[in-house]
Amino acid sequence: MGLFDVLRAHKWLDLNAPDPSTPIDDVELLAVDMETTGLKPKQHQIVSIGWVPIVNNRVQLSGAKYVLIKGVEVGNSATIHHLRDSDLENGCMLEEAMEMLTKDLMGKAMLAHFAPIETAFYSHACKQLWGKEPQLQVVDTFALERRHMERMSTLPRGEDLRLSRVRSRYGLPNYRNHNALTDAMACAELYLAMAAHRPPSTLKDMQKNLQI
Repeated sequence: MGLFDVLRAHKWLDLNAPDPSTPIDDVELLAVDMETTGLKPKQHQIVSIGWVPIVNNRVQLSGAKYVLIKGVEVGNSATIHHLRDSDLENGCMLEEAMEMLTKDLMGKAMLAHFAPIETAFYSHACKQLWGKEPQLQVVDTFALERRHMERMSTLPRGEDLRLSRVRSRYGLPNYRNHNALTDAMACAELYLAMAAHRPPSTLKDMQKNLQI
């Protein structure tokens, strides 16, 4: 019986995610970014997914993956992610991409910048493909920075919490080429820069003020 046959046999997609009480330095993370045709999972589609693991507080470039989703009509969203229908022709089907992503998420927490987008589309795709909702542990660099700014009595305004703007405050350069993989890597690097300034904590501590 294969992995996804086992997953289908359970009520939930059990990703063996780390316990919230785990010290954050012991938690393996998978930084994930998705490009989509819109913001509503029930109405819009995933166009591409990029991800890269963080193990022992190091980005594991050997585990980085970038997939395009075949059969999606990008429409006006091409102006945002710059992918055309023709770019997706050599991609893979959504189920194949989701199987790859889910395998790499096993035993890890998902890391994203403004995680409600990635978690909503991932959960909807799992439900659509396998009839199951995933059990996720999530860390969100957007929420972490918002909490940090509030502690400093600074009210985030405008684009203060955009990934590129937050990276610049931590002395990180912006990637010239923009796609789901570079955004996932940018998020991973930002998380590690943030980690250098935080006290010892648990996964649960990192999830305060998280909205998913």
